[in-house]
Amino acid sequence: MTDPIADYLTRLRNAIMAGHRVVEIPTSKMKREITKILFDQGYILNYKFEDANAPKGTIKIALKYDPVDKVCAIKNLHRISRPGLRQYTGYKDMPRVLNGLGIAILSTSQGVMTNKEAKERKIGGEVLCYVY
Repeated sequence: MTDPIADYLTRLRNAIMAGHRVVEIPTSKMKREITKILFDQGYILNYKFEDANAPKGTIKIALKYDPVDKVCAIKNLHRISRPGLRQYTGYKDMPRVLNGLGIAILSTSQGVMTNKEAKERKIGGEVLCYVY
């Protein structure tokens, strides 16, 4: 597999389109950090790291749906930076996703964080994906 983050986003996207409540994803440090951000921002209901110390651990993610409409909280996941085409940004020209309603997840020198947090800390980095 050449792009594990794209695989992570695709597994989430497929689970949402199929209407699943829980999705299992192979783990890595980057995927754990992205999952924590999605939970903190309210896009997923809950998560659990199973066998986190083992090299082949998994992440179980409980997807968040509206109780009335049965619509998922995540409308779209869009991969920006790819292995063949990296996309970097500085803190002055930070991307705004859906006019501030969505988030961009960045990989910076101080860890993985959202575009709003990176702008507050005045650091730039690689734009991993957009979530809205």
